[in-house]
Amino acid sequence: MIQIGFLDAILKRNSELGFMFDVELMESTSNRIHMKRLAIDTCVAFLGRTLSQSEFRVKNGTGHIKDELYYHLNVRPNKNMTSSTFWETFVHKLIYDNECLIIQSDDGDLLIADNFEHNQYAVLEDTFTKVTVKDYVFKRMFKQSEVIHLRYRNENLSPLIDSLFADYGDLFGKILNSQKRKNQLRGTVDIEATTAQNPDNLTKLQAFIDKIYKAFSEKDVAIIPQQKGFKYSETSGGGNGGQSVEEINKVTNGFLDQVAMAIGIPTSLIHGDMADVEKQTKNYMLFTVNPLLKKLADEGNVKFFTMQEYLAGKRIEIKSISYSNLFDLANSIDKLISSGAFTGNEMRLEAGYAASDDPNLDKHYITKNYTEMQPAEENAEQTDEGGENVNADND
Repeated sequence: MIQIGFLDAILKRNSELGFMFDVELMESTSNRIHMKRLAIDTCVAFLGRTLSQSEFRVKNGTGHIKDELYYHLNVRPNKNMTSSTFWETFVHKLIYDNECLIIQSDDGDLLIADNFEHNQYAVLEDTFTKVTVKDYVFKRMFKQSEVIHLRYRNENLSPLIDSLFADYGDLFGKILNSQKRKNQLRGTVDIEATTAQNPDNLTKLQAFIDKIYKAFSEKDVAIIPQQKGFKYSETSGGGNGGQSVEEINKVTNGFLDQVAMAIGIPTSLIHGDMADVEKQTKNYMLFTVNPLLKKLADEGNVKFFTMQEYLAGKRIEIKSISYSNLFDLANSIDKLISSGAFTGNEMRLEAGYAASDDPNLDKHYITKNYTEMQPAEENAEQTDEGGENVNADND
């Protein structure tokens, strides 16, 4: 109690110290939630747009079929969403919540659950209860074999981003506040002792200062009339100190880069850099998009087909967006076919297209007159008197 009274006496005697202990000055500068949402939404939307351009194919043996499942996966998953919107929402839910649940309604529509309870068991099949889609709560219980349930990673990504944002957000807030003070207009008001003793004069003074502030902020030319008893004077018109706007952009981009690296997106693609864009795109598709598509295809094969159907050749294949132009691959495709190593249909499947019904595309061709190497004595016997080779290639 003695210490509190002592501190209270000091604050009463010195109003400046009392102002320094104002609670408003102790607010955290890390409350910059817009920077966090911008970074996460940028990366999630980037990955979602990539996945939404994939084609889900239903393979039956050596060919592909277009049935009701194909229509739901590629055209209209449910009555309220197109396929692109559906898969973008899927990626958004998967990364934000670290898991996503897709259920199938009684009429065959695919729905993304907004909320659910996951009941996990060691030996028995997991179940999902209180599944909520928008404002509707399903009363039935869904088994693991009846739904598509994916986890993005073993541990939730949100705590990592939150802890990272705590540091970056605090730094961003301090630099932003410093930039705001950089060109701040500062002034003082001198008050005569007799004027300060009258409370009415202080009220008029505050109104006068408010008018000055409004005039400076709205008018190009502001004239301040002199008032008896108090005098306004400008002490600072701002300075060149403090952090520049470039420093703010560096902090923002730094946090964005950390989030992109956590998700697996090359930072150069996020920023739109054109240097080595093909190599960065290849790494992005190989190490980020394809593993996610593989996980989704495995889950779909387990839930949509039985073991007997899968072993018979019925499965889901996902054709991702191609980062290579088909015309750029023409010379390589011609070399593989002309050497007899692959057939035309094998190259069509490798390029992501369905096999053709033309039987000629299932044959091997050698168009460059490749011949088997023979021993030297056999080559000598096949040489005529003029020294010309009888088996010379004829184009």
